[in-house]
Amino acid sequence: MLRHLRINAPCSRAEIAAATGLNKATVSSLVTDLIDRRLVREVGMTENRIGRPAMMLVLDGSPYAAIGLEVNADYLTAVALDLGGERLLSWRRSFTGASTAPGPAIASLAALAKRAIAKMAHEQRRVLGLTVGVPGLVDPDGVVELAPNLGWRQVDLRKSLLSALQEPAYPLLVENDANLAVLAEQRFGGRSGAANLVYLVGGAGVGAGIISDGRLLRGSRGFAGEFGHLPIDPSGPLCGCGRHGCVESLAGLGALIRRALPEATVLPSEFGPHVDEIHRLAKAGDARVLDALATTGRHLGHGISMLTNLINPEYVALGGYFTVLAPWLIPDAERELVARSVAGDCGGTQVVASTLDSSAAAAGGASQVLDAIDAGALPTLTSG
Repeated sequence: MLRHLRINAPCSRAEIAAATGLNKATVSSLVTDLIDRRLVREVGMTENRIGRPAMMLVLDGSPYAAIGLEVNADYLTAVALDLGGERLLSWRRSFTGASTAPGPAIASLAALAKRAIAKMAHEQRRVLGLTVGVPGLVDPDGVVELAPNLGWRQVDLRKSLLSALQEPAYPLLVENDANLAVLAEQRFGGRSGAANLVYLVGGAGVGAGIISDGRLLRGSRGFAGEFGHLPIDPSGPLCGCGRHGCVESLAGLGALIRRALPEATVLPSEFGPHVDEIHRLAKAGDARVLDALATTGRHLGHGISMLTNLINPEYVALGGYFTVLAPWLIPDAERELVARSVAGDCGGTQVVASTLDSSAAAAGGASQVLDAIDAGALPTLTSG
């Protein structure tokens, strides 16, 4: 019922019954419960084409908030959403994750979480859950097994945050950042509702969030989507994972900056300014920068062809820092994809620019909380 209302509101009890297959008595009982929980509200009578006027329903959720956080090599982000998916806050702060030990990094992340929680409390909103995105391998218990671009190994992030936040009553989860970003792309992006979708995070690494046949592809231990560590050139440069010729070492942001701005110092804290400069020079037609972007696009296309041949996505969305550079990356990526795809017309796969900003993973974290509510993990009733 909540999923139906999210997509189709305003609608009546009778319309919900007809769409869901539930009988009218069950719908009426459930609506009463959802109104009591302040998840749904009535918005007045509307004339039907046939029959009596009907009381229309919409999502409420005004007392609630879902929070998502992301930790990356050069920034932290926080996003809070209401039950309808509207943003209540969106913050980004600089962060030297690549040079910060796990302890101080977690302290910075916890401080951002506390600030977001306090703002929601000030607005008299109850937090329904908090999900944190990390660029690395995250096991089902919230342990970051490996995050090369943060320098993390076997960091029990969930346990540390639970302690820092004094064991909150709501769910606290840790997830791979690309997995969260693809959920945001599917819910809020330009390919909303796509059942076969890949989101590539363009940053220090190149992770992939994959939705296949409508479901997030996790793998047996939750480690699926390490697109950046697909080997595409065994004689290529050394990657942060210790191997040679991975997609990340050839098409990651560091590799692009080295090609386009050879005098620049490649530090995560400088990624934003460097991308701005590459964008400026590309618009001005700088030959070296255009060549660097073309080379990066070809390497991305090589990796994308592997995804196309294996899982046949409808869309591959370039996200993160890739988004602003997509006009120059996509043409060569598509040419390489055509050359290396087995299926005709690349199996229908299209390489597109994400319409989301750098807060995609945090927004996906918050939306994951909303998905749990839609699946029946309802907030408890409170007195008064």
